[in-house]
Amino acid sequence: MTMSNRQAACFRNLRLRACIIRAVRRFFIENDYLEVETPIRIPAPAPEAHIVAQPSGSWFLQTSPELCMKRLLAAGYPRIFQICKCFRKNERGERHLPELTMLEWYTAGHDYTGMMTQCEALITTVADCMGLDEALRYQGQRIDLSLPWPRMTVTEAFEQWAGISVERAMVEDRFEEVLALEIEPRLGIDKPVFLYDYPAAHGALARLKPSDRRVAERFELYIGGLELCNAFTELTDPKEQRERFEKERDSRRLAAKPANPMPERFLKALEDMPDAAGNALGIDRLVMLFADTAKIDDVVAFTPEEL
Repeated sequence: MTMSNRQAACFRNLRLRACIIRAVRRFFIENDYLEVETPIRIPAPAPEAHIVAQPSGSWFLQTSPELCMKRLLAAGYPRIFQICKCFRKNERGERHLPELTMLEWYTAGHDYTGMMTQCEALITTVADCMGLDEALRYQGQRIDLSLPWPRMTVTEAFEQWAGISVERAMVEDRFEEVLALEIEPRLGIDKPVFLYDYPAAHGALARLKPSDRRVAERFELYIGGLELCNAFTELTDPKEQRERFEKERDSRRLAAKPANPMPERFLKALEDMPDAAGNALGIDRLVMLFADTAKIDDVVAFTPEEL
């Protein structure tokens, strides 16, 4: 298919995309969130082990607006959201683009359980705007959207579907592999599901659970086997956050990845940050879901290869 033919074929999906973005924006405005814009080009992204930032001169294109948005939380903005472009080097596949559209929002005074409820409200509102009656069809499967949605811990998911325990997968450095190959394809097939309480090592910016510090208060939402968002109760302790960033930088060095500078102004702002929950949701994948397509190329006007 040529570029012009592909774009003509995407016309319906691009109209759907615009409708979804309008519905998302309306949801947050009606719930008293302030829409903000933060810089795309930043001096220091979060030094996470598995994400590679795209250099832009001596700075970087953001992998997420997270650090700047949390600084706004610390400055006294209690309910904020943003729809923006993010960039992740070397990410390309049927569900990945090196330039993606992200919805990110933060709510002071909430934790990750409250954020799950917000997720349910957002996506069912979008579904209602699409004219759906508590169900959608994705890749031949009917998915029931009626509330509430099931919640499953990572440990429970490994026990049910994986041929290895979470602990063994962590020791063998196979956690991401087992999750992607054995568990994710089974999640959210009949009904959306929240997968929560990730191993502490897989929640670099999340608060550890007070009752079990082996896990982080983090969740991901799956619908039709598609991961839509990553959310958590925010870590607000600057000393602990610095220590975690140092560990992430060590992991990056071992993996021969560039050593990002430490985001000092973000760490300083954490001293004033309130208890809060945050969520990063992929707009491109949300459109994939409602457009009933397994390919991210089908929901964007241009792919990198067409530029």
